[in-house]
Amino acid sequence: MTKLRGVADFDDLWQRRTTIEVEGEPVDLMGIEDLVRAKKTQRDKDWPMIQRLIEQSYFRGSQNPSAPAVDFWLRELQTPELLAEAAGAYAERANAIAAERPALAAALRRDIEQVGELLEAEERAERTRGQGPM
Repeated sequence: MTKLRGVADFDDLWQRRTTIEVEGEPVDLMGIEDLVRAKKTQRDKDWPMIQRLIEQSYFRGSQNPSAPAVDFWLRELQTPELLAEAAGAYAERANAIAAERPALAAALRRDIEQVGELLEAEERAERTRGQGPM
């Protein structure tokens, strides 16, 4: 496969890669943001994985996060309670991004029920986009 739908070309992906060590050897992996973007398809099995990837990033990085990490969480968290928690913790950034993501605006208001409804609508819209041609 030479191109993933919705994902940058290889050169850009390579620049944003993550390198981990496995048994003393470096292993290059797609960056979390790119992986999440690539997993946004119509396939049912991708969506729980997206949620777990984003949550793992949030739980691991929330002690001393970078600004890009905070923006990623605010744009991508899929759990109403965690999105509301992140919106409260990073309110200044959340307010700056809320116009782009209605679920985040609802999270800032702590309207968890509406956050859930809007997150479901986001997923439906992404799944529809995932059905188009590459």
